[in-house]
Amino acid sequence: MVATAYLLGVSTRRVEKLAESLGVTQLSKSQVSAMARHLDEQVTAFRNRPLDAGPYAFVWVDALTQKVREGGRIINVHALIAVGVNADGHREILGIDVATAEDGAGWLAFLRSLVARGLSGVQLVVSDAHCGLVKAIGAVLPGAAWQRCRTHYARALLTQVPKSAQPWVATLLRTVFEQPDADAVQAQMTHVLDALHAKFPRAAEHLDTARTDLLAFTPFPREIWRQIWSNNPQERLNKEIRRRTDVVGIFPDRQAVIRLVGAVLAEQNDEWTEARRYMGRDLLAKARLHPIESETDDSQLPTELTA
Repeated sequence: MVATAYLLGVSTRRVEKLAESLGVTQLSKSQVSAMARHLDEQVTAFRNRPLDAGPYAFVWVDALTQKVREGGRIINVHALIAVGVNADGHREILGIDVATAEDGAGWLAFLRSLVARGLSGVQLVVSDAHCGLVKAIGAVLPGAAWQRCRTHYARALLTQVPKSAQPWVATLLRTVFEQPDADAVQAQMTHVLDALHAKFPRAAEHLDTARTDLLAFTPFPREIWRQIWSNNPQERLNKEIRRRTDVVGIFPDRQAVIRLVGAVLAEQNDEWTEARRYMGRDLLAKARLHPIESETDDSQLPTELTA
């Protein structure tokens, strides 16, 4: 009962009151944590299971910051999370790990661990512009391209123009993603760049630099564009994780982060297994017929990423 309450995001104080209502008069915070540790075996098995339902053509990755007590002080760590679509069309939680810094080394180790467990067939990785991630993708998943989340990028672009112009720029950028086919998307992007350059050259340069990464979705079937051009499908999952972790506030150690977040993800994975397919098998087959090559040049990768 205590472990279930912990997993559901019930605070330690409320667990104590619940225990009192059942006749348990003494239940310390450390005892609650100790009782919750029986989740470790379940989470460890989930994190180490083989990824044998591939190929996983599309993978979404994200990092959530959590506070942890370490070395007598409170520090930020990053929970790295990966979600993919398996060969059957269902979403699947691929992995969870905790890294000190959200940098290339952290992403490199995380992606390598997924490949070691069986991750294969990845054509597109969708994420925000996390530091070092693109180079890690090139080093570990050489056949995959990177789709920069359009939603997160739009926020970054708006910082390049005056506040009064932000609604116009946001609407202008949105028109790129409303086109009926890949050629029209490219043409509209060129039109948007021309319009921006006339008024806000710095913003136009910013967008032109991000153009390839923003439009990486275009070679794939239009029916799945909405699912692969941003990290929005992960937002609901992220909100559920934060709802549970916000109750804790500051974790006693990194293992506690993995325990709670891992248990939440295992629970979500079970629900997705029973839910309807996220992508149809026919669309996945069409996507695999049009593989795209990563433009990452291995010669430009830092030594630690090519080792």
